[in-house]
Amino acid sequence: MFVLILAFGCVAAVLPVLASRIGRGVFYVAAAVPAAAFIWGVGAYGQISDSGPLLEQAAWVPQLGLTLGLRFDGFAFLMLSLVAGIGVLVFLYAGSYFHAEPIIGRFAATLLLFSGSMVGLVLADNLLALFLFWELTSITSYLLISIEDEKTAARSGAMQALLITGMGGLAMLGGFVLLGEAAGTYSMAELLARPPSGSVVNFALVLVLIGAFTKSAQVPFHSWLPRAMNAPTPVSSYLHSATMVTAGVYLVARFTPAFADYRLWRPLVISFGLASMLIGAYRSLRQHDLKLLLAYGTISQLGLMMLLFGVGTKESIFAGCTLLLAHGIFKAALFMLVGIIDHQSKTRDLRKLDRLGAQWPVVAATAGVVAASMAGIPPLFGFLAKEEALGALGETGFAWGVPVLIGVVIGSSFTVAYSARF
Repeated sequence: MFVLILAFGCVAAVLPVLASRIGRGVFYVAAAVPAAAFIWGVGAYGQISDSGPLLEQAAWVPQLGLTLGLRFDGFAFLMLSLVAGIGVLVFLYAGSYFHAEPIIGRFAATLLLFSGSMVGLVLADNLLALFLFWELTSITSYLLISIEDEKTAARSGAMQALLITGMGGLAMLGGFVLLGEAAGTYSMAELLARPPSGSVVNFALVLVLIGAFTKSAQVPFHSWLPRAMNAPTPVSSYLHSATMVTAGVYLVARFTPAFADYRLWRPLVISFGLASMLIGAYRSLRQHDLKLLLAYGTISQLGLMMLLFGVGTKESIFAGCTLLLAHGIFKAALFMLVGIIDHQSKTRDLRKLDRLGAQWPVVAATAGVVAASMAGIPPLFGFLAKEEALGALGETGFAWGVPVLIGVVIGSSFTVAYSARF
């Protein structure tokens, strides 16, 4: 696993040099790394099915007794498959999206570094190592959003994303330190197997949730995501669908089995998730720019994922995993389609795209199918995810289950409406 993560950095280091020789072909070279990670994950999954999670450790700061631990289990396999699988497609897409721009070497290298940081994040077992990879995703995302640095909107959007997610990351670090000291270990597996108790733990969990909410653009920390839409489309289709924005959801999913019954965890996660789902979906209905429509829709879908994982039942966690996978697939595809539409028509304004179906029937038909999946229309994957979600929320057995279910039904209706607008 260490070799796998290092491969991303090593290949990224040579991409700018290669770009001067092979141009946009550098994206196809870069695609080989997440492809190898995906293949490794599929092979390793068969191994963990028989013998349990894979563990690797290396001395990190021996003076403090800290080790860098990596752990590959079923949930890590799901996230690795999403990060690496979508990554391959995005690199291939970028090879057609860009032409002879001078930024392609720098862009490909930074995108590959981001991909490697996400792989490290989902494999990290040590809390401090997780924080390190967490911040690396923030830094590389800043570089990617502002890659066209001649654009003021891109620079300001990148800075806002870095500040909000960076400050959330520092809060999360404080929570990790408090939890690690209370538990006597910084191993996430050991911490979750034997969670500590006490008033300081509740405070630590609030700090952890601040980090998760800022990273996954939950209301009221969501403003950075729409402004990040100034980035090139490959950035949006990767960072803002299947990877960076799901990091907070991933963290909540990891912590919920151990901390769901703690006093503040479930109420906070469900409240923020439901508010984000409803507000994001409503704001999406009011957008005319296709990327902004998808951005607010992403906030809404991330809110639903947060809510499902926050409920903490076996059924809701399974539904959350299903939606996580479905969302990564259909949202990445939709962002790529927006890039194609923008390139062909020179606009993303819905009011100016009324003849799209006649001009580009294949693009329009593909967009219709993928948007239908986002809306939850049977028999598409999005329908299966939404059906699992509604079924899980209807069987919670909690007093607040019915009001939350009603809120989710309203939010899902909004989702159908903004999907139809797309």
